[in-house]
Amino acid sequence: MNDGKKLILFLSTYPPRECGIATFTQDLITQLQKNDRFRIGIVAVSDADYTYPSEVVYKIEQYTEAAYKKAADWINNSGASLLMIEHEYGIFGGRDGGYILQLVKRLSLPYEITLHTVLPDPRPVQLTIIRELAAGCRHVVTMSPLTVGILQDVYKVPSEKIFVNHHGIPEIPVPSRAELKKEFGVEGRIIVSTFGLLSPGKGIEYGLRAVAKVARKHPEILYFVLGRTHPIVQKRYGEKYREKLENIVAGCHCENNVRFVNKYLSKEDIVRYLQASDMYLTPYLGKDQAVSGTLAYAIGYGRVIISTPYMYAKSMLADGRGLLGNFRDAASLAACITRVIEHPDEKERMEKQTLLLGREMRWSRVAEKYDALFTKDSETGKNA
Repeated sequence: MNDGKKLILFLSTYPPRECGIATFTQDLITQLQKNDRFRIGIVAVSDADYTYPSEVVYKIEQYTEAAYKKAADWINNSGASLLMIEHEYGIFGGRDGGYILQLVKRLSLPYEITLHTVLPDPRPVQLTIIRELAAGCRHVVTMSPLTVGILQDVYKVPSEKIFVNHHGIPEIPVPSRAELKKEFGVEGRIIVSTFGLLSPGKGIEYGLRAVAKVARKHPEILYFVLGRTHPIVQKRYGEKYREKLENIVAGCHCENNVRFVNKYLSKEDIVRYLQASDMYLTPYLGKDQAVSGTLAYAIGYGRVIISTPYMYAKSMLADGRGLLGNFRDAASLAACITRVIEHPDEKERMEKQTLLLGREMRWSRVAEKYDALFTKDSETGKNA
C-alpha cells in the first residue's frame, strides 16, 4: 500500500534470529514507527530458515554471494528512498563480511550505515570494506564519540559524514530494586550481574574469580550470569565455555555466590534483572570494542558499572559513572566491586551520574535523532 510516506529499508539481522544487532534494529524501528513519518521495511540477513514478522519484506541468505547482488536489484526496484545498513563484520557473508560490497556497488538509491564495530587497527580487508561503504554513503552513524577520530584518521571518513548517536535502551516500567530482590528471593544480597549471549570474548571467567575474591570478605555477594550460549559458539563448540565457567565456580567454592540463568532473555527480563542489581559487570577481553548493547542497557537504568577499559566503556564511564579494572585481572575487578560495596555514598553518586546519561539513551530520544537524519536526507535528496 502506498500512503504517500517515503519507504526506508533497513538491512540487518532481525528477530527471531538471536543477535544483538537484530534486537537493536527491532527496537529502533519500533520507536521510529511511533513517529509515523516513514514506512519501514526490513531486509533480513539470514543464517537459517526463520519465520519472520510482517515487517520483513525480503531475505538474504548470509553465505550466498549471489544473494547480495539479487538483493540489490530487489532494493533498487522496491520504491524505497533510502537504505539503512546495520553493519557488523560477522553478520554478512564472505571474508570479514565482504559480500556486502557486492550489494552496495549495485545500489541506485542512497544509503546510510550504522557501524556496530569500529576497529582502530583493522586488517586490510576490514579497512577496505569500511572505506568503500563509507565512500558511497550519505552518513556513517557511530555510537561513541571516541570513534570519531578513528573514522577520520584510519578510515578517511569526512567529518561532515559522521553522525554520533547513542545505542538506545528500552523504556520499561519496573518495580524498585528492593521489590525485585524480594521477588527473586535475594533480599539482603549484593547483586552483581552480567547479561548477553555467552562467548569466550566476554571474559566471564575473570568476573567469576573476582566475585570469589570479594565473597571472602562479603559473603552476601551474588553474581547473576544471565543468558544462553551464543548460537554460533554453541553450534561449533557446544557448551564447552559454559562448562569451563561452571568448573571455575566449583574450583573457587563459590557456588553460593554465582547463579547462571541459561536462557535467551527478553527485554523485560533484562531490565528486571538490571533493576535488581547493585552493580553491572562487563569484564570483556577486547580493548577495541566500540559499542556494547549490554553496557548501554545498564547505563540506561542507572546501575553502577564495573568494567574492563575497552573503548566504549572508557567513553561511557567517564565523569564518574563507574569504575574500570584491568583486562584479564580478577584482582583489579574485585577491588572495584569491593570499593562500591564499602562506599555506599560513592555508589549513590555514581548511580545518579549514570542515570543522567541513561535518560538521553532512551529509544525515544535516540529515534528522534535518526528521524531528523532521515528527514534531512529526504528533504535534501543530496549526499551530505
